[in-house]
Amino acid sequence: MEIQETINNIRAWGLEKGITGTNGSQKAQLAKLLEEVGELQHAIKTDNRDEKIDGVGDCTVVLILLSELMGLPFEQCVDTAYNVIKGRTGRMQSGVFIKD
Repeated sequence: MEIQETINNIRAWGLEKGITGTNGSQKAQLAKLLEEVGELQHAIKTDNRDEKIDGVGDCTVVLILLSELMGLPFEQCVDTAYNVIKGRTGRMQSGVFIKD
């Protein structure tokens, strides 16, 4: 399945479940994202590949739905972020990229 189709399916699922649309809450989705990030952190700490895959996927789903609630196209957010970072220079320090 193409990623765009998957993103659209996530949007439809979120609307169907009442996560987005008039029933949704940006604050509730942000809380859900923090919960999912915590689960991803645990997966990384325990080095559990299956949980890492699940965690990255869950965080992405929540971000897509949060962007919907904010009226911001997820694809535009990702594209904007990439356009900001694509020309960055810097160095790695303790496993983290530090921009110049």
